[in-house]
Parts: sequence; C-alpha cells; structure tokens
Amino acid sequence: MITHLKELPESMVGFRAEGEITKEDFDNVVMPAVKKAVDRNKELNYMLELDTSIKNFTIGAWVKDAALGIINLSKWHRVAIITEDTGIIKFTKLFSFAMPGEFKGFKPEDKQQAITWVAGKAA
Repeated sequence: MITHLKELPESMVGFRAEGEITKEDFDNVVMPAVKKAVDRNKELNYMLELDTSIKNFTIGAWVKDAALGIINLSKWHRVAIITEDTGIIKFTKLFSFAMPGEFKGFKPEDKQQAITWVAGKAA
C-alpha cells in the first residue's frame, strides 16, 4: 500500500510504501498527487519512504512506476528514497547519472534531512 504524505512542504510530494505495492496504488494515490505537484510547481520534487521490500511491488506497480518516470521525464528535479536497504541507496545514487534531476538515498533516521533537501531548502 502506498500512502500520500500530506504534511510536507508545497514544493514537493511524498509517499510511504508498506506491504504489497500494486498498480492501483500508483493509479489512485501516486499519479494524481504527482500531477498536482507538477502542475503547481512546474517540476517534480519527490520523496518515497520505502518501508517494504522491492520484491513486494507487483508487475503492474513496476509498469506504473516506469510510466511515472517517462511521463515526467523532463520534470524531475530532486528525488529522495528513504530506506534501510543500502543497496537501494547506492542504486539511487547511480540512477542520478541516467536520469534528469538529482536522486539521493537516505536512511530513515535522516528523513528530515531528506525532506529539507527535496523541498529545495538545502544544497
């Protein structure tokens, strides 16, 4: 399940992923909130608090996640992935070289630092 984190600065959009992640999570939660954020900010500052294994993403969720990236390709600005998984943190850093925008991984204890960075209040 993905939930929209609403207590964040207006310059960003954030989500928390727990348990099984499905296509419907992207259709009903992520895509509408991302569209509003891009319409409002003209760029995408995105945070995902990953509190589940990536193995819990269904095939439909992976397809929708890829579509999210492609649809907003020119809008990505700052993206933070918050996770305990050091492999995902390393992958996120490498992903930054392949995509427009900046991508960083953060540990859960650094969540406030991630929010500050994604919101554009820190370099």
